[in-house]
Amino acid sequence: MRVTCTVNGREQRADDVWEGESLLYVLRERMGLPGAKNACEQGECGSCTVRLDGVPVCACLVAAGQAEGRDVVTVEGLADFARQRDGSGEPGELAPVQRAFIDAGAIQCGFCTPGLLVAADELLERNDSPSDADIREALSGNLCRCTGYEKILDAVRLAAARGTARTTGQGA
Repeated sequence: MRVTCTVNGREQRADDVWEGESLLYVLRERMGLPGAKNACEQGECGSCTVRLDGVPVCACLVAAGQAEGRDVVTVEGLADFARQRDGSGEPGELAPVQRAFIDAGAIQCGFCTPGLLVAADELLERNDSPSDADIREALSGNLCRCTGYEKILDAVRLAAARGTARTTGQGA
């Protein structure tokens, strides 16, 4: 079967897709987007999180055919997605949440980072001032084996603070 969907703002097509192929496999192996990681293949770790029509999903659990005609945003497209959504930033710049993860030292081995970034970005889109409980809930489907999560929480808090400062015209 052929799967055609919009991935990171561009129409993409994959031919000869087997019915049982996951969206994760199609993104990584057929479309050359290796950001979403293949770890548990059971939807338990969150390393393959992408947004499907705006909603965070584990791409390993989504059949590729379910993406037909839909909009997919991967970690590779976060900066462009944020730029379109917020109307700020320059081409080539990182999304605010990506910059905050770097600045807060929230990246260890990097395996879980793409899924965490996608989930955190979605949280901040719908809640620009999340509580710690909100952050923990939004990231609860994402496992990290390298950190104690505190730096990750710091990064989301930092991204939220910078986003609020940007919209109120104050520096952060």
